[in-house]
Amino acid sequence: MADVSSEQENRVADSFEEILNMLPFIKEASQALREILLANLVMISEIPSPTFEEDRRVEFIQNRFVEAGLNNASADEMGNALGILPGTTGEQNILLVAHVDTVHPHSLDHTITLRPRSATGPGVGDNALGVAVVVTLPILLELLDLELQSNLVLMGASRSLGRGDLEGLRFFLSNTEIPISVGIGVEGFPLGRLSHDSIGMYRGEVVCSVPEEYDWTRFGATGAIVTINEVINRIQEIRLPRRPRSTIVLGSIMGGQAYNTIATNAVLRFEIRTENEQIGEEIFHQMEAIVSDVSSQTGADINLDVFARRRPGGINYRHPMVRATRRIMSALDIQPRKSPSTSELSAFIGHDIPAITIGITYGEHHNTPEEEIMIEPIFTGLAQLTGVLLAIDRGFCSGN
Repeated sequence: MADVSSEQENRVADSFEEILNMLPFIKEASQALREILLANLVMISEIPSPTFEEDRRVEFIQNRFVEAGLNNASADEMGNALGILPGTTGEQNILLVAHVDTVHPHSLDHTITLRPRSATGPGVGDNALGVAVVVTLPILLELLDLELQSNLVLMGASRSLGRGDLEGLRFFLSNTEIPISVGIGVEGFPLGRLSHDSIGMYRGEVVCSVPEEYDWTRFGATGAIVTINEVINRIQEIRLPRRPRSTIVLGSIMGGQAYNTIATNAVLRFEIRTENEQIGEEIFHQMEAIVSDVSSQTGADINLDVFARRRPGGINYRHPMVRATRRIMSALDIQPRKSPSTSELSAFIGHDIPAITIGITYGEHHNTPEEEIMIEPIFTGLAQLTGVLLAIDRGFCSGN
């Protein structure tokens, strides 16, 4: 078993180069946790955890935090799993968070197929692996004989996806008495992800229903699908600026029951994404006007339901934490992938907390029942995460 001596650990405080030099040893040492990590991964993955129904998975995480001897291992009122690994000085608090919910319903078979090189199954990468890394990290730090000076707050966040709208993390940050200095979001994949800013976002649905008393003889009378199509045509006519970059993503449309029946209900799912908060507001108001106009013309009931919003913001690529993370990635031969995020970063931004989101391994078939992740790169991802924690802990990520 590889080990990092206390003498090496003490030298880390003096030089960022020492952290870079430690990374190959950390990567090698983490291999000793393969069975523990994969066992956690499979058990977490096979507990269904759709948004708002994460209780069983949170209970599992709590038990792992208790077994690791973390302080205050518990769940808060919003169903977040929490545990604290005390630092030697406790002068700052680092929050390491992975969301515990998935897009997959209870009715789906959550059995995970584990092969020598990969793991396959619903939610295995998004975000069972991220959660497995969070619960395994205290064991890794103990294995490496590394003690952080900072308190490390470990969190499995509930109610993050879709209509959850980051409710778990937002609640924690708004109500905790622990002053959080820095945040790190952990996603299962892709390795190389480096999100340090968040784009503005409105996520919602246009819901169209035709009332029972609808007058099918009126001029222009149509079913719900044709009406939604008219809304789409009008949305596509909205002029979007090239700078700041803005777009409207029409994600899915659902409606109708049969070939020979006029549809009385239809739903359009969308996201407005923009780098500028004011432009996002303007686009949203244009969509409101479109919905109101089409509703009045057709007589159909059309509602615009926005259930998730994100503020643009974050730290820039020159921030010491971003520069340090890029150097760590480079030392591990990881190609950074700069990707503005709509994930946990937005909650940190709302509280003016510098934060990044990183990935742990490579994968594919995202958000399908056949989601797959590669096993071997996980240990590179663990070395990356440990290096970033050390860099933050030793003060190499402070400043603007």
